[in-house]
Amino acid sequence: MAETSAPSYLRRLVAETFGTFLLVFGVIGVALNYGGEAKPLVVGLAVGIAVLGGAYAVGHISGGHFNPAVSIGVAAAGRMPWRDVLPYAAAQIVGGLIATLIHFFIVLSAGAPTGDLFAGVSNGYDNGFAPLVTVLILEVVITAVFLWIILSVTAEGSTTAGFAPLVIGLALALFHFIAIPLDNASLNPARSLATAVFGGVEPLTQVWAFFVAPIVGALIAGLTWKPLFGKK
Repeated sequence: MAETSAPSYLRRLVAETFGTFLLVFGVIGVALNYGGEAKPLVVGLAVGIAVLGGAYAVGHISGGHFNPAVSIGVAAAGRMPWRDVLPYAAAQIVGGLIATLIHFFIVLSAGAPTGDLFAGVSNGYDNGFAPLVTVLILEVVITAVFLWIILSVTAEGSTTAGFAPLVIGLALALFHFIAIPLDNASLNPARSLATAVFGGVEPLTQVWAFFVAPIVGALIAGLTWKPLFGKK
């Protein structure tokens, strides 16, 4: 049955928690269990499918952000009040942490070394990843382009009405294909923190980059979308 009234604020936050849980649970579960040359492909597809499922399931309740950077970009574009950003971000971070906590216990129950595994799926720079400057540029650019796509396909009068989750999921998969070999692909501070918490000292000390760069990219997109792509 279709909803006849606007969702309550609590339901919106629960929807963001659930959607971020689905995204992180899916992408990290696949990343933990697949390796080799196929890993970027299967992980990229997993995150795209997870976002697609979450957006169709609960996007009508909360907007389907599932990512603090997306919430910031949407607010910067004037599509949501700034006062909603922190509650949304908190809900998204909680959803991501619940997802990796479950994976932590799954790995623990199998007797595997949890720290090494979660370090391997955490975001990072240097020491086997691309240099810091490269990672910062990459994450700013792909997050900005991702937000431009989101804001365009969800704009009033968009020709992609009804298909926005599919476009967003495919775009996110594309950016993961690009970024996984360089920094394990973030675009999402909630995803980065979720694995860094269980990944050990190095992922935790490097997670700042995966807050700063996606947020900068989101702000660039949010502040420039209307003059660049909005209706005149």
